[in-house]
Amino acid sequence: MNSVLITGANRSIGLELVKEFSNKGLFVYLGTRDLEKGQLVVKELNENGFQNIKAIQIDVTNPDTILAAKNIVESEKGKLDILINNAGISGEFPQSALDTSIKDIQNVFDTNFFGVISVTQVFLELLKKSKRPRISNITSGLGSLTLHSDPTWKYYNFKAASYVTSKAALNAYTIALAYELRELPFKINAIDPGYTATDFNHHSGPGSVESAAAFIIKHTFTDENAPTGQFFSNDIEDESEVSPW
Repeated sequence: MNSVLITGANRSIGLELVKEFSNKGLFVYLGTRDLEKGQLVVKELNENGFQNIKAIQIDVTNPDTILAAKNIVESEKGKLDILINNAGISGEFPQSALDTSIKDIQNVFDTNFFGVISVTQVFLELLKKSKRPRISNITSGLGSLTLHSDPTWKYYNFKAASYVTSKAALNAYTIALAYELRELPFKINAIDPGYTATDFNHHSGPGSVESAAAFIIKHTFTDENAPTGQFFSNDIEDESEVSPW
């Protein structure tokens, strides 16, 4: 049975991904900072018919929890097939480039950027043991420098010194990672689920968690001919669904 680890998976899009991957027959590691809360979520999921799910404690800003999670997956499965780097924070608003504190910016980067790198580097050993390893870095269309430079873009006026820059950095890391692993059967992409109604944005987005999760899975659960090193966005309306960097 193939396995998937989803960070930040105890609510919103992460939780919906857990459900969908469970329905597809994968063993799902539900990554959560608070193990007790995660276990309660799994209990509820089991009661609603979702199986092969295990809560696993992982705080992407805490190296000890990342290593402990890796050791659990290794002892139970020996490998990992899919890593979904979903955990993220928005930071405090407003986020002016002129006066947002370095501390606030670093706090967002610790989760959205450095946390992704930490988890990826630790789990890379287990992913390399998979016949079809996948890494999906959950980003935002707001991380597109090209779109942010276009005054006609519908989100042009939303500039955020912490969040936007952290996602742009994540996109750049995704490109570098995909390039370095290009000779192996990895598929590594940045995936923007679109502006989705979640706790993250006080449910202001027009999209549903179901649509967001389906989009992420579409560009993660792929065959050997699928692209790698791409930036897919649920807010891009043409058939390619590829966002400019």
